Amino acid sequence: MQLVVLGLNHKTAPIAVRERFSFSEEQIRAALHHMHEQDIADECVILSTCNRSEVYAVVPDAQETFSLLASCFEGVAEGDFPLMEYFFYHVDEACIRHLFQVTAGLDSLVIGEGQILSQVKAAYAIGREAGTTSTVLNTLFNRAIAVGKKVRTETKIAHNAVSVSYAAVEMAKKTFGDLSKSNVLILGAGEMGELTARNLVAGGVNTVFVSNRNYSRAVQLAELFNGVAVPFDSFLEAASEADVVITSTGAPHYIVKARDVAHLMVRRNGRPIIFIDIAVPRDVEPEVAAISGVRLHNIDDLEAVVESNLRGREKEARIAEAIVEAELAELVAKFRYLSFQPTLALLTDKMERMRQREVKRALAKLPDCTSEERKVLENMSKMLVRKLLREPMIRMNEAAGTEKESYYQEALRSLFHLDDLGKDVVIEKQTSYRYARK
Repeated sequence: MQLVVLGLNHKTAPIAVRERFSFSEEQIRAALHHMHEQDIADECVILSTCNRSEVYAVVPDAQETFSLLASCFEGVAEGDFPLMEYFFYHVDEACIRHLFQVTAGLDSLVIGEGQILSQVKAAYAIGREAGTTSTVLNTLFNRAIAVGKKVRTETKIAHNAVSVSYAAVEMAKKTFGDLSKSNVLILGAGEMGELTARNLVAGGVNTVFVSNRNYSRAVQLAELFNGVAVPFDSFLEAASEADVVITSTGAPHYIVKARDVAHLMVRRNGRPIIFIDIAVPRDVEPEVAAISGVRLHNIDDLEAVVESNLRGREKEARIAEAIVEAELAELVAKFRYLSFQPTLALLTDKMERMRQREVKRALAKLPDCTSEERKVLENMSKMLVRKLLREPMIRMNEAAGTEKESYYQEALRSLFHLDDLGKDVVIEKQTSYRYARK
């Protein structure tokens, strides 16, 4: 058997192509059922997010199965099927490495983003519920999820802000610490304002005020976060109750003037306030920074923080890569052993039956044997079997995944008549397969 992944992501395809191959949960279940019913794959899991759609499968032959896996994507896309230049196809170790990099956040649009790990868990859960996973994919996905957790535990790859909107929230936290008692005014209800508001709510702010020239849009955004909509000509009144003002309007001129902020600080009795201006052109007059009790940050300040944090994540990514490679080597070794498990199980079972039979015969000739002597005889016979099987097992593990694999498989089965054992047990014969089910 071979382990493969066919898919496309933000690195290989633009959004116009990716969105055509985005699977809904219903489509995922239908595709899994189709692959199972048509014997396209022995095991399969489909991962589909806004940035990737990938089919992981255990197949008899990677080359022969490629077109069959591609047909699953054809069933989802509308219109003409795009050129296969958008897709990647990884086999065996490359497939494992790819999934490990995905769960570790190394293959994400933003390095270290955490959402992908929960998305992989959800995709795997659907596969298990559909009954399309077994030994290989269960082993692979459980290890991949563990790798994702390990990377986030042992590195700082997911630390620090790497988006302007989130950096704005982090800057507010540095000034006020716990935001649960802080009020925030969002000036501008566009996309950036909404992203910032989401991050602020996640950061635990007390109250979110939203002000926009289009009042209905301010109301709409405020309702999303249980906030308060403020008419645009009254935003300075709301600012007197706010600790943080984040501006992101599309105005071509300053809308927050120094003289207005000076009067605002009088009403606030000197209570400090921070303005975070993420608009281009700027919303806040630069002279505001000179007013006592006021701190002003603009988009350049935030982008400098983001750039510094990205460099930090890239450094942590190198540590994460080392973790991925170490985990990869360990899992590959385990998978190589899997191909011999049926043969080793039969061999061990036969040796154990022979041992028990001979011990029973020996004890029948020793009627006066004490319980302690029986234990000695049992232990000695077990050690003999273990030592006799040790070298053959070592040689078999060394041969796994090499041209000698099929030779050792057939030799052991023939020498020990293993195919004559357990006729009621279905054991799948292996030849040159790299991975196998138990």
